[in-house]
Amino acid sequence: MLETLFAPRGIAVIGASRDETKLGYGVARNLVNSGYRGAVHFINPHADQILGLRCYPSIEAAPDPIDLVVVIVPAALVPQTIEACGQRGIRWAIIVSGGFRETDRAGADLERQIVAIARRYGLRLIGPNCIGLIDTHLPFNTTFIKSVPHPGEIAFVSQSGAICQAVIDWGTGMGFGFSRIASLGNQADLSEAEVITALAADPHTRVITMYLEGVKDGAQFKQAVSAAARDKSIVALKVGRTAAGKRAVSSHTGALAGQETAYDVVFDRYGILRANTTEELFDWARALAWCPPLMGDRVAVLTNAGGPGILAVDAIEANGLRLATLSIETIAALKEFLLPHASFHNPIDMLASAGPREYAAALRVLLNDARVDAVLVICVPPPIEDLTPVAQAIAAVGLGAMKPVVVAVMGEATVRDALKALRAVRLTDYRFPERAASALGALWRHVQWLARPSEEPVVFEDVDRKAASASLRGAFPSECEASPWDEAISFEWITGTQATRILEAYGIEGTREALVRTADEAAQWAEEFGYPVVLKIASPDIPHKSDIGGVALDLREAEALRLAFERIMAKARAAMPEARLDGATIQPMLRDGQEVIIGAVRDEQFGPLIMFGAGGVDVEGQRDVAFGLAPLTRLEAERMIEATFAGRRLCGLRGSPPVDREAVIDRVLRVAQFAVEFPQVAEVEINPLRVLESGATAIDVRIRVISDE
Repeated sequence: MLETLFAPRGIAVIGASRDETKLGYGVARNLVNSGYRGAVHFINPHADQILGLRCYPSIEAAPDPIDLVVVIVPAALVPQTIEACGQRGIRWAIIVSGGFRETDRAGADLERQIVAIARRYGLRLIGPNCIGLIDTHLPFNTTFIKSVPHPGEIAFVSQSGAICQAVIDWGTGMGFGFSRIASLGNQADLSEAEVITALAADPHTRVITMYLEGVKDGAQFKQAVSAAARDKSIVALKVGRTAAGKRAVSSHTGALAGQETAYDVVFDRYGILRANTTEELFDWARALAWCPPLMGDRVAVLTNAGGPGILAVDAIEANGLRLATLSIETIAALKEFLLPHASFHNPIDMLASAGPREYAAALRVLLNDARVDAVLVICVPPPIEDLTPVAQAIAAVGLGAMKPVVVAVMGEATVRDALKALRAVRLTDYRFPERAASALGALWRHVQWLARPSEEPVVFEDVDRKAASASLRGAFPSECEASPWDEAISFEWITGTQATRILEAYGIEGTREALVRTADEAAQWAEEFGYPVVLKIASPDIPHKSDIGGVALDLREAEALRLAFERIMAKARAAMPEARLDGATIQPMLRDGQEVIIGAVRDEQFGPLIMFGAGGVDVEGQRDVAFGLAPLTRLEAERMIEATFAGRRLCGLRGSPPVDREAVIDRVLRVAQFAVEFPQVAEVEINPLRVLESGATAIDVRIRVISDE
């Protein structure tokens, strides 16, 4: 059905206007001027003609074919307008009108009303509160904005109409074009994921760019980008990084996994480059659209000024690239035509006198060096001569080059003709070296993602799902008539032995432990375990035991154990008088090995996020953690581990002996599988997991079950 959205046989504008100050006139003007070759019908009961085309009093009176309507009427009239379109059998409606969910509760009710009407007729909606769609290759333009984008290879999907307007005008000034532009507004119906699917099939689109405030359906979004990312480059500007989370979290994993972490791991999984600014979004998009693939990380810098060359070197390294080491032949070739005082080692400083001949010859030599994967060219305008001949010389060599060439033209007012020369042959230009290096970094990250081997998620066959399910159900008090699987009830943490037994069903070994309710019971178990032992408060209401002094370590004899029991119980009662106290958990004290944390927290949009990092009580302060998206492949688990200092330390580092890295990989993958197979689990945390020379033991386990409220 999306094919008819971007290839309509006929378009009607309901609310077209003769008044040049009205949005209805802007839409009519753009549709007529776009070169659209289908049928165009204007609906206005008070006009006979608009822009030389006949007007009809209603959508019922307009002739076929009409596949798409653009609605620009007051919000209160939109329901009856959508009703009429549905009765007419129209398939698509763009609602430009505002006054819906973005305003107040009454507007939200009105939006739900129009969605319900549309669904009765199988009518799909774009918007409301949007500026519409543009396809520069069909072509058609249903927006009201004055700037008209050039045809190009970059598609833009935006949840902000104002951003669309600014980007189109900016892109025109910067000399790059768009294939399709979709302003989605409130996304009452059509989602960004559906548009991404349509763009993936568009032969004119090479790069998909997105301005996102959120996603409508996480599963649908993942499916769409998964299908698109191998054929199209995708760059996203996801805003709202500093927004508070929608719910409080109680685990270290939950505290560290903010909403934006979920987007980061999803983008990483599906090859979406996350831009930090709008400028970065399109800096990268232009490079991805115009440059050949960057097949290595070695960059040569060609400049006519030393300072900008140093800026470029710093920026190259900051973007995960490195300076190329030039071959002896390349250096010899450069010496044949550059001044003796030039710098012949990367960065190549040709001095301020370098002109078109030097730039062209040096660029040609660098591109021919097998040790160079890309060239960053810097042009500082000379004080007297025009820079345009230099740009033309660079363009002549860069045209058709098999390696990326990015150009930093440092200036604005005096270099406009030079920029036109570069853009005419689709060489990407930037005002400063840092931006050019950033674009190369994006090219390199994209190539690295494409090179990742395809691998299926790990699924262990030795898990006992029935036992884990029974343990989860059994963890709730018998007086609960319903379980979290049946209906909405409040939920609580499962800790201690119960939580440990649940994960043991998934092959994650826990330490020996016992729940004790008196100091004498603690002493009896200590004799069985052997000293030293650890004592921890046992309460479903106290997930962070050490925060209230509820942990006693390295207890070596019975008297110290009894005193510790009374002390932690007293501290718990004083700190949290309302907390339910089940007693204390006693465990053998393990000294050897390395402490790490493994956790999972369920994101409401994208599902379980898995965390690995340095464990212990200071995990939130250290923040030495990495996240992945479940289910995990083995390579994804390894990348998570290697992304942290704690993970690299597993192999032995700075005097610490190596421990069982394979056991850690195994536990990360098992936690991921558990989180996927039990969607009713909100959070899981093993902190610490004690990793030994051989094997690993879960010392403290916590599990929280989702409420369906």
